[in-house]
Amino acid sequence: MSEFRHIEQCMGTVFQYLGYSDSSPTEAIAESVAVLHEADQTFSLYIPDSPLSRLARGETSISELPEIVSFIWDECEKWSELTDGWFSAMTKENTFDPSGYVKAWATIEAAKKLTEHGISDFAINAGGDILLSDRASNSFPKRIGVAKAKSIAETTDALTVLDLANTDFYAVATSGTSERGEHIWNPKSYAQANELKQVTVIAKDLITADVLATAIFASGSQAEKLITKFTGEIEVLVIDRETEVFATPGFSSLVAPV
Repeated sequence: MSEFRHIEQCMGTVFQYLGYSDSSPTEAIAESVAVLHEADQTFSLYIPDSPLSRLARGETSISELPEIVSFIWDECEKWSELTDGWFSAMTKENTFDPSGYVKAWATIEAAKKLTEHGISDFAINAGGDILLSDRASNSFPKRIGVAKAKSIAETTDALTVLDLANTDFYAVATSGTSERGEHIWNPKSYAQANELKQVTVIAKDLITADVLATAIFASGSQAEKLITKFTGEIEVLVIDRETEVFATPGFSSLVAPV
């Protein structure tokens, strides 16, 4: 079994593949990254002729677009309800922007292409959010570093390292201001969300981890209430503006021993 690595630029970020395969992974990786690019071509608001850009300009309607757009719309609505409105795919201009959902969804769909080719031991780093194969063997490393809540220019040291071996967790996502500045808005006030510095969510799947990391960050002072709603489903690490740290009770059990 040979190790493979691949780096793909897409959606304005970098996707990094790491895995092991008995045969050449070239075709599997090609099909996998094609999924990412198709999602980008469909949902990017930075591509002028994408379906989402046309929708934003009022040139078309959801019913006239590919069915996948309607599916993503419904999924975003579902998550808005589940998070009591702290996750929203609607901007203050009332434009549909599902980027907070699409990256994780596309990563999961891309991962399916690897498993269809018989590759089970792999991980995908989607711009800092991690998906581990749920079919990975016990020999596949499942240690994931959580970056400090600082800018790239300051340090790339890890705040802590998680070990998800022998757990039901296969995804880690982090939302914060360190790398991209204040880019998350409060969907209830449409002001910039800035009460917290960083939120890391560990979950069974990447969509849950990514969406909730965004929603919890956006909820600010209401974070504890939102986290409690998902007790038993996720573990969370929160760093506030004063660099005070809060973690759910089970988080410490997932920290790798030094």
